[in-house]
Amino acid sequence: MDSSSSPAPPQAPARSRGASNASQRWSILRRALLARSSSRVPERTSRDQDIKDEANNISRKASRGFNLIECHSLPISELTKSLENSSNGNESDLGCQKDVCVNYKLPCGGSSLNLVYRREDSLELNDMEASNRYNIDTTGLVCCWPSEEVLAYYCINHSDMFRAKKVLELGSGYGLAGLVIAACTNADEVVISDGNPQVVGYIQKNISINAETFGETKVKSMILHWDKEHASEMLNSFDIIVASDCTFFKQFHESLARTVKSLLKHSATSHAIFLSPKRGDSLDKFLETIKENGLNFESMENYDSTVWNLHKKYVAGDDRTWPNYDKEHCYPLLVRISSFC
Repeated sequence: MDSSSSPAPPQAPARSRGASNASQRWSILRRALLARSSSRVPERTSRDQDIKDEANNISRKASRGFNLIECHSLPISELTKSLENSSNGNESDLGCQKDVCVNYKLPCGGSSLNLVYRREDSLELNDMEASNRYNIDTTGLVCCWPSEEVLAYYCINHSDMFRAKKVLELGSGYGLAGLVIAACTNADEVVISDGNPQVVGYIQKNISINAETFGETKVKSMILHWDKEHASEMLNSFDIIVASDCTFFKQFHESLARTVKSLLKHSATSHAIFLSPKRGDSLDKFLETIKENGLNFESMENYDSTVWNLHKKYVAGDDRTWPNYDKEHCYPLLVRISSFC
């Protein structure tokens, strides 16, 4: 995406940044609790606005990525015009001030995808309240995470595995990988899911915008909570399940493993593909949970030469376009999960 040519602001030492962020997060929590405990709307002060500005600064992660798929920002107004001129035009709600659009040029048949995202400074307290209400996290609203980009790129380069298959993406965020599978492979059906209703709203919007790109592939969105009972028609019905960066929160490991086991087909050719960074011991703990649930897995560090070479350059400092690159948190390992040995 386009980057600013202005110099980056000086960075505070890591410890002081962490302390500052922690205090600001407590300010967010305090505001949320006060709003819940008071029936009247408190009088706004200049300090309230300062806290809101601080909250916006720390509530979003400025995304970096491997830049594997060419993309550029697209004005929402330009997207609206193109939809008005198309036979499947669906321009409703595209002019929201919180939204931005990114155009991805896909290396498959010259096609492209337009994805609508929340702007990077627009995560709000009501988003966190929704997180508490549904026992979900808000990471799907934050950005397109690097692992999602790598998963999408991997799926493009292994498109044959999806031919005539029924595919499910778990914890999809804005749905880049699922949409790429729908656009670049001959999958029979792609279901793009997330547990956050707000996120699923964006997924459905992105499906509608790109409907003409999917050919004969059926594509739909779905609210899917890992810790709830799944509809009987979904059980053991998916040939391939994909997910990216879904193993960070350890409290969701058990329900995520059970979801994979219950929705994946009992077939030697069926498997789940997870792209996840180590993030401390979170990935290892998830793999232990996978084994405890009777599933098999293999993990790979070097699964794509392009991604691997970029990773080595970032680690060595030979490429400084990602100055805060941390292999524990940024580089996703590939995990292939199956119910067969």
